[in-house]
Amino acid sequence: MAAAARDLSATTELEDADLVGTELVRLLRAVGRAKHRVIKHGPEGLEQLAYAMLFCLVHDGPQRTGKLAETLHAEISTISRQTRNLVGHGLVERGADPIDGRACILRATPEGERIFTENRRLRNLWLAQLLDDWSSTDRETLTRLLERLARDIEKSTAATETK
Repeated sequence: MAAAARDLSATTELEDADLVGTELVRLLRAVGRAKHRVIKHGPEGLEQLAYAMLFCLVHDGPQRTGKLAETLHAEISTISRQTRNLVGHGLVERGADPIDGRACILRATPEGERIFTENRRLRNLWLAQLLDDWSSTDRETLTRLLERLARDIEKSTAATETK
């Protein structure tokens, strides 16, 4: 009897996971399509990864190329190419690492911070329009559940990377 209940519970959990997975794929596709519609403020020719790098440098502070590559799950050569682009546009600057002068630290420039802030403002306006008819309780619940999902995914991937 207990084994049958466990099997039923596992089946239900897998069915729930399938529904969540389907909706996550749908969400990621919708967000991907929306990225092209939400106006990006900044220089022409910046790729999505460059904006992600700028986010990390503004949000998390100056860091080495290797740390950015690890955070963004990108190859160092890709990060280096995007860095050249960001430096060329005056959004990021290179400096010597105070701990190891041979290494390079990347930091957002004031112009990079301005571009980041403007893009965040545009994103927030878009999201506010999308969520306009949601109750504050629904918005809070969504935020709480997204935080929980992100935290659990981060813990899961961190545990996998240490094995």
